[in-house]
Amino acid sequence: MPEIELQQGTIRYRDEGEHTAPAFVLIHGLLVDGRLWDDVIPQLARTHRVIAPDLPLGSHRAPMRADADLSPHGLAKLIADFIAALDLDDVTLVGNDTGGALCQLVVTRHPERIGRLVLTPCDAFENFPPKMIRPLQYIGGYVPGALAVIAQTIRGKAILTSPMAFGPLALNHRPDLYASWVEPIQSDAKIRRDLKKVLRGIRPRYTLEAAEKLGAFGKPALIAWADHDVFFPDAHAERLAKLLHARTETVADSATFIPLDQPQRLAELLAAFAPARGAASAASTG
Repeated sequence: MPEIELQQGTIRYRDEGEHTAPAFVLIHGLLVDGRLWDDVIPQLARTHRVIAPDLPLGSHRAPMRADADLSPHGLAKLIADFIAALDLDDVTLVGNDTGGALCQLVVTRHPERIGRLVLTPCDAFENFPPKMIRPLQYIGGYVPGALAVIAQTIRGKAILTSPMAFGPLALNHRPDLYASWVEPIQSDAKIRRDLKKVLRGIRPRYTLEAAEKLGAFGKPALIAWADHDVFFPDAHAERLAKLLHARTETVADSATFIPLDQPQRLAELLAAFAPARGAASAASTG
């Protein structure tokens, strides 16, 4: 994997497709890395450049610098810095889960290089984090040693696919992938340090602040929501669509992790929403 050095630390990322093509930047959420998008990337990479960073949200392998700002605003700046370091413009920014909240902060605080926004099921408004996640946030973020203990209990297929872990997030479970996502916090104290900082920073005031400013984004947006999501209500998809003047698509037979449940359908939606330059030119002259 290529990697890039930012002020906050080293970011590893996947980078596929033609570098001269329009770019998608795919943003994951807590306790996940860029492999969330592995089944989506090959289809998109036929016509686009596709970049999926491993952000410091608990499943990353390269710890951030000890003084890195991993608050929501700090993470939004990290994403903007990453995009700028790769010299990308007119980016289609795609967010899932916690990553969708961060994308809302990017387009309201650092919109200069963003050309389009896609939100799949994600935190928004008062739901940052969702109520089901708040016990982990407070215990893992504030009780000394608790995160290390919690991490050691998340082992085995039964636990990994249960409501205590990744169970509600997908219909098409990948236990081996889940196990690899929790391994960094099981084995590396510096990764746990980074995750604690993230957990302590998450508050609804950030997404509520972003919601007040989303209408000013003024660029194309798409809301692609799941029909079996238990964390992120349909009403929030409707509110986001109204604020962003966005089209809404419902992805059938999927939960929060649409990239795992329905990767082909999601890739089709993304490619149609942000066509390659050649396709766009052909359509305009047809």
